[in-house]
Amino acid sequence: AIFSAVVPTAMTKLMFVGEASQMSADSLARIRSIMDSKQLSVPAQPKRPAGSDVRFEDVSFTYEGAEAPAVNHASFSVPAGSTLALVGPSGGGKSTCASLIPRFWDVSSGRVLVGGVDVRDMDPHELMDQVAFVFQTNQLFRQTLADNVRASKPTATDDEVRAALSAAQCDDIVAKLPQGINTMLGAGGAYLSGGEVQRVALARAILKDAPIVVLDEATAFADPENEALIQQAISKLVVGKSLIVVAHRLNTIRNADQILVVANGEIVGRGIQEELLQSCPLYRKMWQDYTGSTEGGAEDV
Repeated sequence: AIFSAVVPTAMTKLMFVGEASQMSADSLARIRSIMDSKQLSVPAQPKRPAGSDVRFEDVSFTYEGAEAPAVNHASFSVPAGSTLALVGPSGGGKSTCASLIPRFWDVSSGRVLVGGVDVRDMDPHELMDQVAFVFQTNQLFRQTLADNVRASKPTATDDEVRAALSAAQCDDIVAKLPQGINTMLGAGGAYLSGGEVQRVALARAILKDAPIVVLDEATAFADPENEALIQQAISKLVVGKSLIVVAHRLNTIRNADQILVVANGEIVGRGIQEELLQSCPLYRKMWQDYTGSTEGGAEDV
């Protein structure tokens, strides 16, 4: 009886040790891949953008080790203050396009321009000042709520932080935290839901007040209540901005100034909603699938 009790316990410990070892090895491999990454070039005489328009000129990009390009000869423009939506199947190249704007990677060929300047000719800090981005999953630091929001603008006052949180529909979050904006988040502090984290990330972007905003599936995993609040926060964030949004919920981008349909790294359709329903079979099928899966059809947000 003693033996039968000891063996399962020992096996369980071995399983946990094996799992922890594998996680450590994976983490070490990721760290090494980052350390081995080629540093982006920095121009000797950086240029400053003359506006907040974005333009892709025959842009192609291939991930290291990939056989096919993630983006293949893409050309489009986003006039200052307008909204461009990127839609299409998963893995089609939408997020890669968005990530090339703040220069997370350098293009393999072609040019990405911000304010008429190739992003490779800009000072990296200047470029990052031009762009705010919110992803489908965002990371909060083990710091206070105020410090997490202030990460986008370290010189911001508490009043500015509170204003950004309020604009991002975070008043309920602040109200429930024991020390308000000075509450520690994460280990040893308060924990937020995924939708709440998204709203804090939007507050961070609102505080930054960059002229270009990139939203990558910002409402992808939000529950209906949080999605409504996130959409309200986004409406405050994007006023007067150049907006590039990667979306899978098509009702959220019906009124975009321009919609690009991206599949297999290529732009297979472009136009506004009504035009694409007539001219792009892929978009038409996506819209039919989306409205068919939404009870009562899609509604404007």
